[in-house]
Amino acid sequence: MATISIPACTSALLLDIEGTTTPITFVKDILFPYIREHLEEYLSTHWEEDECKQDVHLLKKQIEEDMRQHRSCPVHTVDQTVHTDEEKAIREVMDNVLWQMAADRKSTALKQLQGHMWRSAYSSGRIKGEVYQDVIPSLKRWREQGLKVYIYSSGSVEAQKLLFGYSEEGDVLDLLDGHFDTSIGAKVERKSYERIAERIGFQPEEITFLTDVIREAKAAEEAGVNVVVVVRSGNMELTDDERSHYSLVTSFSQLEVTGRV
Repeated sequence: MATISIPACTSALLLDIEGTTTPITFVKDILFPYIREHLEEYLSTHWEEDECKQDVHLLKKQIEEDMRQHRSCPVHTVDQTVHTDEEKAIREVMDNVLWQMAADRKSTALKQLQGHMWRSAYSSGRIKGEVYQDVIPSLKRWREQGLKVYIYSSGSVEAQKLLFGYSEEGDVLDLLDGHFDTSIGAKVERKSYERIAERIGFQPEEITFLTDVIREAKAAEEAGVNVVVVVRSGNMELTDDERSHYSLVTSFSQLEVTGRV
């Protein structure tokens, strides 16, 4: 694909992670399986710790909200004559977490627990964050050009910082100016991008958002944010209309910022 010029008024870049900076396979084949394989061990080990208690509290609040909204959720039928109260509670949390993951939900409660679990995996070296080869050189180039660079992902801020702090290229967090997750709003809602613009102190038209998800692109566009759709191997196929409507890149190296050295 040809070089794409980012609008000259751009002062900040807002980047999605999955399918944009990082292969979808890293999330689907490494991060998510780690949660499924180590969930019971993690909960049993940390159950009495304040951080874990806060995570479980948030999950319970999510369950209550799901019930109020009449959303389906796991039915718990653990036999109390066989399991202790703690074992029963852990099983219930596990059921809910695995159900949310199977439904590909993006709840803040789920993402917070996942982030805390990944922290131990990253810090121990069991997992290293994967980014596309064009990402780090582009981040450095944009920073040299005076651009601010932010991350907006459905993964928690902590999970984002772990990915870039323990990446295969080392700690590259100093190349990023800030992080946003779903606590500021869903990525498919216009108001989320308006809040981010307000938070970082730029007008929406001064921000360019890079994502592989069209629903996110549409929401950002509705907020007045510039959008570039990233086409990577394994990402969802675009329709002809989507291809003609959006600026497309297959690599960050194709992006040029006009009016900057």
